[in-house]
Amino acid sequence: MKILHTADWHIGRKLNGFSLLEEQKDMFQKVLALAIKEEVDAIVIAGDLYDRSVPSVEAVSLFNEMMIEMNITSKFPVLAISGNHDSATRLDTGSPWLKTQNFHLHTKLSQAMEAVELNNIQFYLLPYFEPFHARQYFNDDSLRDIHSSMKTVIEKMKESFDPKKKQVLISHFFAAGASKSDSETPLEVGGLDSVPVDMLNEFDYVALGHLHYKDAIKNTPHVKYSGSLLKYSLSEEHQEKGIRLVDINESEVVSEFIPLTPLRDVHQLTGSFKELTSLEYYSQVNREDYLAISLTDQTVIVNAINELRQIYPRLISLERVNQVTQEKNIEKKEETLIQLKPEVLLKRYFEEVTEKELSAKQQIWLEEAIIENSLER
Repeated sequence: MKILHTADWHIGRKLNGFSLLEEQKDMFQKVLALAIKEEVDAIVIAGDLYDRSVPSVEAVSLFNEMMIEMNITSKFPVLAISGNHDSATRLDTGSPWLKTQNFHLHTKLSQAMEAVELNNIQFYLLPYFEPFHARQYFNDDSLRDIHSSMKTVIEKMKESFDPKKKQVLISHFFAAGASKSDSETPLEVGGLDSVPVDMLNEFDYVALGHLHYKDAIKNTPHVKYSGSLLKYSLSEEHQEKGIRLVDINESEVVSEFIPLTPLRDVHQLTGSFKELTSLEYYSQVNREDYLAISLTDQTVIVNAINELRQIYPRLISLERVNQVTQEKNIEKKEETLIQLKPEVLLKRYFEEVTEKELSAKQQIWLEEAIIENSLER
């Protein structure tokens, strides 16, 4: 069986105020064309279909258009789950009759315990959940963290495993050992913030969503992120975006990442104002892309952002190179200060405010206060 694994569509997402609906529709068309070309047996969407729990009218309209084209017109079975950006309650509306069209959209923990069977494979669709959902479902107050919650969920799934079939888990979480980028929203403390990879060994393949980089986790052939369809922050500038084509047969599971070219890319430009506004320079740049600019100029440039936007209409940020360096130096200084002892910090603070050193008497008072505070603890 061949499946197309994708995730993190974030329909309705904006990039520094710019709507990405046009780019999202374009990328969807490329995904659908690939699915048709490869004759896949099913399409997996591992969470974060929308960017917000209450998506805009335009975002909902685009998603409906996508699903009609994918599931009804092209007849592809769809296996989808809600992510941490989605509203599980809103997405659940209509799911019972969607199921009759081979569109399986799971938004509740309870739905994950029953496999969706296609060909010779059992798919377990586990939407984003938090430990309190597990406590409620299993009626077990001891489920207070991700380790115990996930272990219990998987044990329950295993009860329905058919040894004659392959098992695939579709879920949305941060796997231990993975790396994040700036565009991922941190999951709440106590939520599914880290799942040990070795917990997932019961499955032949694990199709993950949440992290936007396809190689966010390495050395795990059967556990993979597809990554987001588009670049949603400058930190993703050098990441390839696309989908995973997964071939599941009797002897092995092969996952191949296939890159897709976006309608508009995300890049950073660095140079002087004079250089960036010269025809010779910008004629070599795709000015329709989303661009972040770092100016090397030291002098003040009046109306710089408006002047640059005349040339680069999708300018997403403007900063000075020396400003970035200063901010990094401040961060480094703060990290160094955190490592210092309280008495050293207080002494430095006193000297910076008063421009004087502590007297012998003040030094004694400081030491006594620190000792007294430590005893109270």
